Amino acid sequence: MLDRIVTSLHASRGLAHKRDIASVLPHLLPPGVNHDTQVGSVLVGDDCAALPDRDGWLLFAIEGFLNEFVQADPFFAGYCGVMVNVSDIFAMGGRPLAVVDALWSRDHQHARPILDGLRTAAHIYGTPIVGGHSNTRNDREQLSVAVLGRASRLMTSFGARPGDVLVIAVDLRGRYREPFSNWDASTGAEASRLRADLDLLPGLAEDGLCAAAKDISQAGVIGTTMMLLECSGAGGFIDVNAVPRPADVDAERWLISTFPSYGFVLAVAEPSVKAVCDRFHARGIACAAAGRCDNSGIMRLREGLRERIVWDFRQQPLTGCGPQLPERAQTAHA
Repeated sequence: MLDRIVTSLHASRGLAHKRDIASVLPHLLPPGVNHDTQVGSVLVGDDCAALPDRDGWLLFAIEGFLNEFVQADPFFAGYCGVMVNVSDIFAMGGRPLAVVDALWSRDHQHARPILDGLRTAAHIYGTPIVGGHSNTRNDREQLSVAVLGRASRLMTSFGARPGDVLVIAVDLRGRYREPFSNWDASTGAEASRLRADLDLLPGLAEDGLCAAAKDISQAGVIGTTMMLLECSGAGGFIDVNAVPRPADVDAERWLISTFPSYGFVLAVAEPSVKAVCDRFHARGIACAAAGRCDNSGIMRLREGLRERIVWDFRQQPLTGCGPQLPERAQTAHA
């Protein structure tokens, strides 16, 4: 299975989208900034920009959605506009304050289901839509959504340390929104439960149980872990059999391309692993120690006694974010 997973991962669309970051970043950094992961006080490469604000941090992020996804499932695309943005905020130990959207459509009729999805998710996640941009005279439907939040104590993509345990937490109480690999454990669930489930994340940060996390994106469990390790200048491994997944779901699809509505990769110091897992388990969320960080600069997969290298960050960037590693001059990104 390892050979098939590694081959499919390198050919996957989700990972290709993450690799695009490395080519974009140099054009966005201020003149003279090179091989750096910080612009002013902002770490470049995190789920959100974290801006110092009094005794905490303002968190700011944005998501854009593939046109084919918006066209095929417009309500859920609008719903995801809020859901994935608030997930970014919670992944960094924050709580969302508000969102704004930018929506283009052919006419009001085609905009309506997207707007219904946005409104529904805003209500469920308790995060109001406070403004945005709309155009109902476009040649197709297009959507992007931005979010503002606040944190008193951060979890970041730069906080994983050698020896930390890689913990995977996913809500398995869902289903795929075929034909896409979005695992929907949100629509139809009770709003109060969804909010309380997400509030576990800032609780972990504020109680000092975790300093490094990312929400699982369209790059799947493996790709998201790779981004976390790269930003932290670390290496590590994932045991593919230890990752929580539904019993009837193909392991390759789950690990490589599944984008769960609630899913996080956390790097946790060994003494805190049980406490972290217990908090997720108490809310019915699958959670397991599935790997470990080290200082190798290499991401590996394990299955039993077998091991395969997935990526060598010393030789090739993924997103280009993170510190310089030996054997390669590395460029940063967002």
